[in-house]
Amino acid sequence: MSEQLAQVSTSTRPRGLWDDAWDELKGRPIFWISSVLILLFILMAAFPTLFTRVDPHVADLSRSMEEPSAEHWFGLDRQGRDVFARTIHGARASIIVGLAATLVTTLIGGLLGILAAYLGGWADTLISRLGEILLGLPFVLGAIIILTTFAGAQSGAGPALVITLVVGTLTLLSWPLVARIARSAAYSVKHADYVQAARALGAGPFRIMFRHLLPNVMAPVIVYGSLMVATFISAEATLSFLGVGLRPPVVSWGVAISEAGDYIRQAFFLTAFPTAFLCVTVLAFVMLGDAIRDALDPKLR
Repeated sequence: MSEQLAQVSTSTRPRGLWDDAWDELKGRPIFWISSVLILLFILMAAFPTLFTRVDPHVADLSRSMEEPSAEHWFGLDRQGRDVFARTIHGARASIIVGLAATLVTTLIGGLLGILAAYLGGWADTLISRLGEILLGLPFVLGAIIILTTFAGAQSGAGPALVITLVVGTLTLLSWPLVARIARSAAYSVKHADYVQAARALGAGPFRIMFRHLLPNVMAPVIVYGSLMVATFISAEATLSFLGVGLRPPVVSWGVAISEAGDYIRQAFFLTAFPTAFLCVTVLAFVMLGDAIRDALDPKLR
């Protein structure tokens, strides 16, 4: 009897948004394709030696710009370094920048958006006006200005510091969009009955914000966050190509494309392979973001 009651209670458990979203995602091939690709690239970034044993920094000038062959699948670059090894190892810096910038931007923007919606008044005005000032600055131009200003700090700095500076720049210019999304989602339920009931029962500000407002903010922020990863990976490549982002000896797709830019006519393969990996990675994150958005929005089902 007790087992029957347990089965009934389990079957009648109310389904939430995430349960419906997961059921929707499981039936979408685009979700599984993008997830497999993203998992592959993350594995490549975390354990590049699983894909190649060649040191990406070893150079042989006598074989400069040698075309792809059975020995070197993607050929050799201008300094005689293996392009395949540099493409595999380049995934680490590019994906770290994308994921780290997305995580920090989501945390800062989400918290500030929830604070603006909950506190209102001068706090809402201050956060909103500060965000509008940053949004008024073109993204790439703003990043170039900031990174050029700190160009002296990058010279002679280690890879970790350079990556941190790029991540900080991308976060500074991107958190206002996340804050606006979070503020809108939190404000829509700020005056809901269950929030007012929790406040009447003595719930404090932190409990209301993190127990009642945060769950309503997570869905739109997660959707936007999955798309931000693709944006930040592209931004890193763009800034590195312009010479203000990551720089040698850091190995990334953007650095590889930048180094090969002057030789595109003589050796097209130098830019083709890192560009292809970059495009497929960005496309995979965009596909995942679209799938999650469609699954979390009942109007799109």
